[in-house]
Amino acid sequence: MSIQFSASKVLDREYLTMRCKVIDLAAALDRIDRAEGNVADDPRIGLVRRSLDILGGDAPDRAERIQQLFSLPFEENWRTKSET
Repeated sequence: MSIQFSASKVLDREYLTMRCKVIDLAAALDRIDRAEGNVADDPRIGLVRRSLDILGGDAPDRAERIQQLFSLPFEENWRTKSET
């Protein structure tokens, strides 16, 4: 049986980790901005931006939706394709 914690307790436990990950992401985006060239047309930066939109929303299941965003679609015959 799992123990249910209050939202406040979960935030107490997770806050510093969350803060660290957000700062890491912001720093990575800053490094991209300062680098030469432009990645505006790179689909990966589009995925990152779409994931940030999901994070900024209030809809449930953020982790699942972001995982699906970064995942390849399921292919029925994936085993036979990898054997060739």
